[in-house]
Amino acid sequence: MMGFGFNAITGDYSRGASGFWIEDGKLAYPVSEITVSSNLDSMLKGIDAVGDDLDLKTSIAAPTLRVRSMTLVGT
Repeated sequence: MMGFGFNAITGDYSRGASGFWIEDGKLAYPVSEITVSSNLDSMLKGIDAVGDDLDLKTSIAAPTLRVRSMTLVGT
């Protein structure tokens, strides 16, 4: 994830990203120069899975979360 893209007034969230596309639980192909966007309220209400990878070694900790849907744009 790149940049800062959260508006605390509206809840809108938008960040640049690069990484790997996952299909059927497997890495499919690399992606770059994409934008991931949503609204914080929708994201929190859309959490449909929570990972068991919580690491309490630092003062900031959170497990992996899966959000039902977000908007992806780019190539």
